[in-house]
Formats: sequence, C-alpha cells, structure tokens
Amino acid sequence: MASREFLKILQSARLGDVSAQQNLASAYLTGAFKTPIQPANALIWLEKSYFSIHNQLVRQLSSSDAEISDLNSFSPEILGMLELISTVPLEGAFNSPAFAFGWESFWKLAKANIEASYAAQWQLAELLLNPAKRDLQTELSTWLLKQGKDGDDFLSLQKKAKEFLLGLAESDTPFAGGAKELLIKLQPKDEALSSLWNAWLSDKNEAALMQAAELGLTIAKLTLGLRLAQFNEVDSAEKDTIGLGGSKSNASLKKAAYWLELAAKDGDRDAWFALGEIYRRPQFSGYNAAESDRCLDRAADLGHPVAQFKRGANLWRKREKVEEKVRGLQASYWIWQAHQQGLPEAKELLGKILENVSSPKNNDWFALATYAEKALNHHAEHKLVEEWVLLCHRLIIANQFNLSKAELLLCEVGQLQHEHCVVVDIRHELPKILPRLIQIDTTQQRRSLLAAGKVFAGSESDLEGNLRQRRYRFDRVSEWLTATFSQDQTVA
Repeated sequence: MASREFLKILQSARLGDVSAQQNLASAYLTGAFKTPIQPANALIWLEKSYFSIHNQLVRQLSSSDAEISDLNSFSPEILGMLELISTVPLEGAFNSPAFAFGWESFWKLAKANIEASYAAQWQLAELLLNPAKRDLQTELSTWLLKQGKDGDDFLSLQKKAKEFLLGLAESDTPFAGGAKELLIKLQPKDEALSSLWNAWLSDKNEAALMQAAELGLTIAKLTLGLRLAQFNEVDSAEKDTIGLGGSKSNASLKKAAYWLELAAKDGDRDAWFALGEIYRRPQFSGYNAAESDRCLDRAADLGHPVAQFKRGANLWRKREKVEEKVRGLQASYWIWQAHQQGLPEAKELLGKILENVSSPKNNDWFALATYAEKALNHHAEHKLVEEWVLLCHRLIIANQFNLSKAELLLCEVGQLQHEHCVVVDIRHELPKILPRLIQIDTTQQRRSLLAAGKVFAGSESDLEGNLRQRRYRFDRVSEWLTATFSQDQTVA
C-alpha cells in the first residue's frame, strides 16, 4: 500500500507541480516512500516535468530576441532536467510510452559538454554494444525501423557509441573501468589470433606470443610483459603475489613496462598490478613510488586481491595522517575486499581493525532483544507507538553488535551500515567516546540493519527526543518487554 507521503506527491504531480513530478520520478528510481522501483514510470513523470519547464521557457523567450531553437543549448533548467533523466536505467524503460523521449534526451545529453554526459554515453554504449544484450539490440533496431529509421541508422548509432566508449576508457571517470572491460569483450576473436595464442599455450612459441601481442590480444600483451619482467618465474603458489621473483635488467623492464601498459589500457587488473611492482624496482630507471601507488590503486579498483590488501595495509599504516571521519574505515574496506577473495593475509589484519561480535547469544542485550523481536512480530496486537517500535529495533541492533547502553540510545541507525561493517559513532553527544568499527559477519546482522534502516528512514528525525527522554523511554520499554514476554520465555 502506498504511503501518505507518496500519495501527496502523486496528487501534486497530477496537478502539474514540476517539483512533485521530479520527486515522484526519484521515488520510482530509488524506492523512497516504500515505492516499487519502476524506471518506466520514472521516465513518464520526467517527460511531463521536462515539457512543463520547456514550455515555460518558450513563453519567457517569445517576447525576447533569443532564439527558441537555442533553448536546449543554453538553458540551465533544460540541462538540469537532462542530467536527472540520465539517472534513469534506459534499458529498464524500453517498453515505456516515454521511451522515445528518453532515447532522444540521452543522445542530447551525450553530445553536450557537461559532466553528466559521461553517464548518458555509458548507458548508450552499454545498450548498443554489449554482446550480452543482443536480444535487446534486435528489439531496439526493430523499434527504430518503426520510428522511420533504417538499418544504416542503427549501425551509425553503434559507431557513435563506440566513439563514446573509447572516450570513456581514456577518461578519469567512474565509467572508465567498465568501458575498458566492454572494449575487451568487443575485441575481435578471429581464427588468426586464436591459432597464435594456441601455438603459445601448446608449444611455448615465443614468436607466436609476440605476434599475438602485436595484433592486440590483451592476454598476450600481459603474458609477454610478465615474461620480460621475469614475473612468470615465480612459483605457482605465489603467482597471486607477482613481483617476488627475478631481477631483470633495466632494458628488459622497460620492454616489460611497455607491454604491460598496453594490457593495462585494456583494463587488465594483473597488468596494473605488475606495473605497480615494476615502478618499485630499484634497478628500473623509471623508478617512481607515486606511479607505483597509482598503478596498484588502479589494480585494487579493478578487483586485484593483493593490490586491495596492499592498499588497505598502506592506509592502515598511515591512519594517523589520513583525513577521514572515522579512523581505519578506508583501510578496513580494502582489506575486507581482499579477505572476500580468500587472501589469507587479509584475515589477520582485518581482525586488528574491525571488532568481531558474531555471537549475539553471548551479549548482554540478548533477552531484551528477543522480547523486542516478539513485540515487533505482534505489532498490531500490542499496538506499539512509533517511538517504542524504534527502540525495539535499537535493542535488536545493540544485541547483534554488542553495543553499550550509550551507543544503543545515541547511534544514528540510518548511518550505521557500510558495505563491510557498521560504524558506531556517538561523538555528536559524547565527544570522548571513540568510534567503533564492527564487522558484519552474519545474514541476521544484515537483516536487522535493513529492517531498522527502513523504519528509521520513514520516521521524523526528532521523534525520539533528547538523551534524557530516550533513557526514560528505555526504562519503560525494558520493563514492559520483560513483564510481557519473560514468562513466555520461561515456559519455552
């Protein structure tokens, strides 16, 4: 059932309120107000909002000397709307009545020289070029024919999308990594390349490896670079920690760096990692610690487990100098990423940064949290007021993560969860209490955070009152929970 806030926005949007139309579209994109995520509906309301703004601007310009044809190029309002439209997953809105509007808007934005153009370019490139979306591309081609376009137009659009993709791969944007990965998928896999690579795999034919690399095969570039740097001489058990073996001459390292840079430009994470190791070698004339760190960071961004661990360990060593709101949060994130990929070294260091409280039955809040769960499960029967519901969720969270009473009452529940841990920070009320980083280990912990987050997101920020009011409510709720459910627990 739709929430009251959603219904109010919907009513205003239907009456032509531009701001309400945009808020409604945002709700369909983010799931706010417990709204189902529906990109098609979001695009419909953005179309209404766009034309409302467009028509208003046309009326304003009609009495001036400005050219109405230049409206889309010079109007910040129009460009702002196009930027908002670029957040819609165009693929998910394909069957929407407003898809034609979205399609045209994405192309306008992709050709505009603003920051949001990258998002539009990436979506168009993904939609038109990704081999995994062949069926959708066929449907899109059919749709374009119905719009009066021919097959050549679709091919020209794909060519333009390829230009976008090449530009994104060379850019310093969040889309660069994805663009490089897609370019790798689009590399030709003709028989010549396959036969050359097979010749290397079966016969260790050096000439075939060199030719495959020269023809642009990414794995061949990587392999050649690793061989020139003698990284291939490391034991197979140590292969993930490339860089521990060999001490090649400067000339060989220069050649290795050349091929590895080519593979790295294709988005290969192992190539970025190997480059980071080469730039740290004292015999390499291009020795550059800053460039080494940049390459290792890029490898970490692309998911290389050893690079992620090194990045996290480096941040942990420099934690006193790193500017961050909660000390150790960045370091723990990268070490956790490496731990997720099974790197043994990561587990030990992660244990030094994050607390582990994965046994809630041993925590002080276990009994009250159990009663609170029962109360929430029978919410209608007990007719709990909203403040009591919030406190019940706080009790459950406190038990899952072994919080102190002060942390239970004062933590910002909506800001606790990060991808890998919870950050308990109550310095806004008690400055002397240091923040804590606690690892999220169990599915139940994530479920409790998700359930609490939804409830707190829909409540007013000042509903719980000050610390004195929270303490008083805590005592009342605790007494009621114990009196109501302790007998059931004893019988069970």
